Amino acid sequence: MKIMTIIVSVIIAFVLAVSLFMQHPKFGKAATGERLKRIHQSPNFRDGQFQNLSFTPTFAEDVSKWEMIRDGIFKINKRKKPVGSFPSTKTNLLTLDPEKDVLVWFGHSSYFMQIDGKKILVDPVFSGHASPFSFMVKSFEGSDIYTPEDFPEIDYLFITHDHWDHLDYKTVLKLKPKLGKIITSLGTGAHFEHWGFSPEQIIEKDWNESAMLDSGFVITATPGRHFSGRGFKRNQAIWVSFVLQTPSKKIFIGGDSGYDTHFAKIGQEHGPFDLALLECGQYNKSWKYIHMMPEELVQAATDLKAKTFMPVHWGKFALALHAWDEPIERVTTEAHRMNVPILHPMIGEEVNLDVFGVQSEWWKSIN
Repeated sequence: MKIMTIIVSVIIAFVLAVSLFMQHPKFGKAATGERLKRIHQSPNFRDGQFQNLSFTPTFAEDVSKWEMIRDGIFKINKRKKPVGSFPSTKTNLLTLDPEKDVLVWFGHSSYFMQIDGKKILVDPVFSGHASPFSFMVKSFEGSDIYTPEDFPEIDYLFITHDHWDHLDYKTVLKLKPKLGKIITSLGTGAHFEHWGFSPEQIIEKDWNESAMLDSGFVITATPGRHFSGRGFKRNQAIWVSFVLQTPSKKIFIGGDSGYDTHFAKIGQEHGPFDLALLECGQYNKSWKYIHMMPEELVQAATDLKAKTFMPVHWGKFALALHAWDEPIERVTTEAHRMNVPILHPMIGEEVNLDVFGVQSEWWKSIN
């Protein structure tokens, strides 16, 4: 009886500790009021959660949860992280020529664009980790060369969904004084309001909804094949990609997504694109429906009718079992085989969006 009392007490204490921890502001907030009403009216919200266009199981049909747990514990890839410091360079974002259209990648899915005079930031994560715990999913050594202090005033912050490796609490709070409009997915705005951002600052859209940001700048939220959630309950906010039309360019900002027919539909309705930024990395055949294999990326770029594409979602965090450089090796091999133009800059390298120029396969110089 005494042992049972101790066990029950430990369980209660654990539950209370978890509950208290989950109250931290970094977990964000669930939608309420008019936002929740709008979510419930969405054609993409059914059975209590947002749904993908196609049936999308978390794991492939031939994979069990036990196999996933076993692989996570016992499968070890010594090349999940690079040996030594990750190569990078540092472009001064505060002194950019305002007449130039440029892109700078920060690793994983974080990147900056200056197009037609507007400064744009996508899914910034500069806290050094991509999880609720600072000691988990840490960034590669040398990959975190930028801090929020390095950024100019940002006209548009794009957040594709609310996962920890795309929406970083510490980063957005530090950037807060520099941020103009925040463009995000329906439901995700609740997190920003909980963190003290003005409702008037936030533009949140469901799939196939558009908004004019400024003269000549129009965005449309488009589908992905993924999921969302910062806590135990999934899919209470939707996950999106974005079509960004500027006075001179059309850019596809791809959030996380498995391959599906939505890419071809977006290409038919909104293409061609001058550039498509597509996730490449943190994949596994066990969860093939929610993250593309590298070769599928090339097909997605073709479906989108993109003149060139750039793989992101790699080169900063190890969220899967593959080698750190496997995504870029596989996608470049397939792109060259299919004769599809590809961009692969180093972290911090300035990319001229009008003239891409010759690129180096810089990752081959490290282990």
